[in-house]
Amino acid sequence: MSPHAMEEDATNAYQSLSETTGHDDPRWAFGTGIVEEEGAEITSPAPEGVDPADLAAYCLMLGDDALVLQHRLSEWVANAPELEEEVALANVALDLLGQARVLLARAGHLGARPAAGAPAEWTDEDALAYLRSEAEFRNVRLVEPTDSLDFAHCVARLLLFASWRLAVLHRLQDSADPVVAAVAAKGVKELTYHRDYAARWVVRLGDGTPLSHERMQTALDAVWPYLEELFRTSEVERRLAGQGVAVDPATVREEVDAVLDQVIGTATLRRPEIPGAGTIGGAAGREGVHTEKLGHVLAELQSLARQHPGATW
Repeated sequence: MSPHAMEEDATNAYQSLSETTGHDDPRWAFGTGIVEEEGAEITSPAPEGVDPADLAAYCLMLGDDALVLQHRLSEWVANAPELEEEVALANVALDLLGQARVLLARAGHLGARPAAGAPAEWTDEDALAYLRSEAEFRNVRLVEPTDSLDFAHCVARLLLFASWRLAVLHRLQDSADPVVAAVAAKGVKELTYHRDYAARWVVRLGDGTPLSHERMQTALDAVWPYLEELFRTSEVERRLAGQGVAVDPATVREEVDAVLDQVIGTATLRRPEIPGAGTIGGAAGREGVHTEKLGHVLAELQSLARQHPGATW
């Protein structure tokens, strides 16, 4: 291809990656096109009667879930058992990163800030991703533990997470907040693939050889204690659900259980009978109470930004 032809080819991926683009450019990667596609604006005011602080907290919940899990999934790059699975997991991670970016930017617009503050030149989404402490994160604990590069563990967790998040986002398409609704509208398409990808691998491994069946069951048992928290309702979610902004996660329990039972049965696995991880003083991930594994995630995720505060590339 001639240099002139490349100049005119707006669809060329290499050209798009090498160009200097702003966050308003719809070609910019990892999610900022979500709001443009759905006709929403990150800077839209909170819906009438809705406390902006509550909406910001809810965006952090949904955004942190995606941010932390995408980091765990990105650990599979160059480590997956096959090149095709490496690409698939990287794409799932990029989908979640896109959702996280929009949600953290929305939270920042509504007033969310790291307790330690941030350099003036940083965007809200960067500050919220890189400068908050563990206790300031609002993700569910399912996304935190390492899978130690055990592929069965990876797809077991993804099955639980994607089945739950898809059910939530499906309902959030009708959210009174235009940005949350826009993320949900795009997200249901992405999460449908995530759930299908995980389910196919759970069935393939569970209904495979005796060894793959055993390892798949062990992986399912390992992630199962974190399932119960997904249906726990925080005070913020309860208030916003009553205002048509959020979804009470308890309302998706039946749907998610039905999906999991179908996959587990097809995979010839047994549904684990393992107690949930429980809370500490009635608090869990949504209140900033996490496993010790979140610290390891953030140490890696935030290391470069904290070593060079305020740096831009």
